[in-house]
Amino acid sequence: MATMVGSGLSNQTGAAVGALAFPVLGPLGVVAVRQYVAALVLLAVGRPRLHGFTWRQWWPVLLLAGVFGTMNFTLYTAVDRIGLGLAVTLEFLGPLTVALAATRRRLDAGCAVVAAAGVVVLMRPRPSADYAGMAFGLVAACCWASYILLNRVVGRRIPGAQGVAAAATVSALAFLPVGVVLVLRHPPTAGAVLCAVTAGVLSSAVPYLADLLTLRHVPAQTFGLFMSVNPVLAALVGWVVLGQGLGAAEWAGIGAVVVANAVSLATKG
Repeated sequence: MATMVGSGLSNQTGAAVGALAFPVLGPLGVVAVRQYVAALVLLAVGRPRLHGFTWRQWWPVLLLAGVFGTMNFTLYTAVDRIGLGLAVTLEFLGPLTVALAATRRRLDAGCAVVAAAGVVVLMRPRPSADYAGMAFGLVAACCWASYILLNRVVGRRIPGAQGVAAAATVSALAFLPVGVVLVLRHPPTAGAVLCAVTAGVLSSAVPYLADLLTLRHVPAQTFGLFMSVNPVLAALVGWVVLGQGLGAAEWAGIGAVVVANAVSLATKG
């Protein structure tokens, strides 16, 4: 339980710390640094034998690499526009949709309705609504759903963590031009780079290793159930670290999404 709490807090704190570097690096620059850190960590853990991959193994790895980069960029852009709590809640619709789509139970249909009601509350028309930011959050949700499905394919075709490590490496290489342009056009401050690197460690390295340890001792269903609290953790961290307070309606919307996922997972046999 401590490891799962630590993983969730680390992930959301990393995103919040990365947001502190937005004024200097922008979301794209922070994502680039995060991709570099993730690639270094996963290369050390997975040690992929890239020269031995066949095309049947490479194509899902390349798709996964594209999803990696797009998911992080759209999430961080959403965080920049609508705040950490709402961005993570919208992104969480990705795995929730995958979970609900895999079953035909009436209870899950009810959970889908509850989650949809929560999304309607979060995206309701109001003068301060940033629909572009919400759209980025929904794209991040689609990417997370794609990540889950592609990860299954990669896991079946490539042993261990080699496939994920290869995808992270390809994604990092794709972001190298971003880093070069950023350094040449707008040399970043040491503080901004430190925030971005910290975001990469807290949001990539620590959660990956913590989850790897947790899943050796905790059933997958219990692990997935605990993942439901991530939107709440994101909202709390966004409030404490970034000063992004939420109103009662926003908390109700986040709660609906969290409850829908928790009920669906808790009642599965």
